Amino acid sequence: HMTAAIAAAGPLAWHDAGRGRVVADPACHGDVVLARKDAPASYHLAVTVDDAAQGVTDVVRGRDLFAATHVHRLLQALLGLPTPRYRHHPLLLGPDGSRLAKRHGAPTLAAMRADGVDGREIADLLRQDNLPAGFARDVD
Repeated sequence: HMTAAIAAAGPLAWHDAGRGRVVADPACHGDVVLARKDAPASYHLAVTVDDAAQGVTDVVRGRDLFAATHVHRLLQALLGLPTPRYRHHPLLLGPDGSRLAKRHGAPTLAAMRADGVDGREIADLLRQDNLPAGFARDVD
């Protein structure tokens, strides 16, 4: 019950390297399912507990998961878990504008290397905020 959980946790916030201090608003998700008969734990519960169990201090993930952090921050407070530092980065998009993801068949660095692409060259391009030909970055 989200209302009871928010009341028990009190006001919450976290620091995001790209956005600064973020006031948590887990109510934007409504009541969140944490477990079902067919799945022992939801993504929200699993990553929150797993990060704490592994001593994760910095979480870096795509901007598409920013909203989920509101729920993760609430679970951290309710379970007495530490709050890591966060960085939600822009997504890389393929030539068709869809986000690059393993589940959508995006090329892996290993596959690109097998095709003759130099991994150091890609890393250098990314450090200069350049993307390989055919790729784009999402915008705010």
